[in-house]
Amino acid sequence: MSESPNIYLDQPDPLSVLLGRLELQAEVYVNGAFCGTWAVDTSGSRRIPFHLIGQGQAWLHLDDAPPQALHERDLVLFPRDHSHIIANSERRPDREQVNQPMSNNGDTTQMVCGFFEFRNPALFPLLDALPTAVLLPAASDRARARIDGLITLILQELQESQPGNYAVIDQLAFLIFVEVLREQVSSESLPAGLLPALFDRRIGMALNAIHQSPELPWTLDTLAERAAMSRSSFAERFASLVGLTPMKYLTSWRMTEARRLLSTTALSTAAVAERSGYESEAAFRKAFKNTLGETPGAVRATAQATLE
Repeated sequence: MSESPNIYLDQPDPLSVLLGRLELQAEVYVNGAFCGTWAVDTSGSRRIPFHLIGQGQAWLHLDDAPPQALHERDLVLFPRDHSHIIANSERRPDREQVNQPMSNNGDTTQMVCGFFEFRNPALFPLLDALPTAVLLPAASDRARARIDGLITLILQELQESQPGNYAVIDQLAFLIFVEVLREQVSSESLPAGLLPALFDRRIGMALNAIHQSPELPWTLDTLAERAAMSRSSFAERFASLVGLTPMKYLTSWRMTEARRLLSTTALSTAAVAERSGYESEAAFRKAFKNTLGETPGAVRATAQATLE
């Protein structure tokens, strides 16, 4: 077999590597008591909203699904910022009632609201296979028990309001998101996509190699060797899980990383090209335009204009 690029010992798992590269942040911005008649919709921010029912109950309303009851310690999040309404009633509220002052009469629901935000656009294929709304009801299974423990810590931090609690709560929310990803894969409800591919023992090794070292001269043969598979078996399984051939995914990841470098550093285009695995700046510019539909110069100009 051909010689593989550098062998990594004790390397982190593929999901950890990807999350570390994607600038994932979590923010809890509401811990409120909702009383009487109320309805909220936190979509439209181009982030990933989530809601945690601390006490009481509520109803989830989606455009394409019947109302669903939310009970104490239930967690719901919306991976693609889908329009939604969380309300006190099973009856869907009128749009003009959403996010309006609530009445003071009736039962009270404590709800924690927040966002997950991913500043690196490479994340979004990770979310493609997830459903419109991910609802994790309170339950006794092991995976849910881990999430429930984190929820308990969040509610305690909110109640005690000790110094540093905002930072702690945001970090706990981050951990909850990782547990949600794990739960979605372990449920075997995701037939394909980047997320289940990261959890695949063999394909995950190849993805890890790409994500950690996109500048190396990867070929189908060396990636297959990293996955400990034959060339044909690797190519078939990679494409069936990820939805792209290995080499197309490699190019896509390289260009995504190149865009990040062009937007956040002062590296020259030639230096970015080298870090992206291209010896020729001209070849890099062509691949960048073909993959992302814009030139490296346009990306850098947009980033600089944003800072001014």
